[in-house]
Amino acid sequence: MALRWLALPVLGVFVAGCAGNSPSQADSTPLPTGTAASAYTSDQLRQALLPAIATYVRAGEPDSGPYNGLKAIRNFAQLQQQVVLDKPKCAQVNQAFGDQNGTTAAPAALTTFARATGQTVTETLVAVPDDVAKEEVARRVGSLCRVFRTKVGDQWSTHQVVENTPDRHLIADGSRTVGLVTMGAEPPRGQRRPEKVAMWFVVFRSRGYLATISVYGPTATRAEAESIARSAYDQAERILPK
Repeated sequence: MALRWLALPVLGVFVAGCAGNSPSQADSTPLPTGTAASAYTSDQLRQALLPAIATYVRAGEPDSGPYNGLKAIRNFAQLQQQVVLDKPKCAQVNQAFGDQNGTTAAPAALTTFARATGQTVTETLVAVPDDVAKEEVARRVGSLCRVFRTKVGDQWSTHQVVENTPDRHLIADGSRTVGLVTMGAEPPRGQRRPEKVAMWFVVFRSRGYLATISVYGPTATRAEAESIARSAYDQAERILPK
């Protein structure tokens, strides 16, 4: 479980918290349910989430509301403060989507699916202006931050980012695919090799919203993430009003 959450702050998009908020602020501050510029409400986005994914089962009910009010986002906001990065210059990569664009209260919806093997898929939809969506899809991880280490408590983990520039696998009005391979600290000689997991996520934009699909697990692949992302796009386009 620790390796999964170590992956999230690195990618800094969607399933991440608001690094500037303390746990008490995240738990007590009233949050608006939408913004005047939003193309969709959080309820509409919730209805547009994938209802099912083959070979997965839904892990709890979907969540919707302002982005920084989603339970997964608020929980991660607390955990993110415990992460130590070995490269301070990469701190910007560790910022969350809402921190970078000032859209923490944008209408959003999130759902998660799981397999018995421990592999998970998370879909997030956020209603944002087109310029914000374009900026997120165009964002790239700098060469300095392609390999780095993070520490939670006394456990160090090593991460490697896999990203093609430009991305040739476009979905909807533009997309970005990023992979992250995470490995725990090397054990003493003779002991088991550290756990190795991967997370692939696809960010795509369409009319009035931004979406991500993340696939996490020891056998997660880019192909699966992009296939699910295309299904998510088809579902959202069917449900969201034109």
